[in-house]
Amino acid sequence: MTHRKAVLALLVLLGVVAATHAEDKQIKATQDWKGTVADETLQKKAPANGFITDAQTFKQLWEDWKIGDKVPEIDFKKEVVVVETTRGSILQVGSMKLTDKGDLRVGGIATQDLAPGFRYAVLVLPREGVKTINGKELKD
Repeated sequence: MTHRKAVLALLVLLGVVAATHAEDKQIKATQDWKGTVADETLQKKAPANGFITDAQTFKQLWEDWKIGDKVPEIDFKKEVVVVETTRGSILQVGSMKLTDKGDLRVGGIATQDLAPGFRYAVLVLPREGVKTINGKELKD
């Protein structure tokens, strides 16, 4: 009988969690870049909070990591740049959801093996309705 109650409680809890996540709005990147940087010391140039909200910081990261030739134009009043890095050989950003409280949840998955350099994913995401990113306040 105790086992049945525990299973029932777990099923109810899972249902509440699933219902909460069902209300989250899936977000898609408007632009993204992925790659590898050989110089591991440059990984520290990634924003500590995981995102960029201004053109100058974005330009500096773009140039430091040599992401591409020309720095793309981004309207930081309407968009935000999220940055993920790993020393693992593969980095995949799998989930980008906006909660009903305005928290943009971005989740990346990386392999546990270490490879020379580091991998990055730089994503431009819509800013509408976003108050925090992964629980960190979005400031201009």
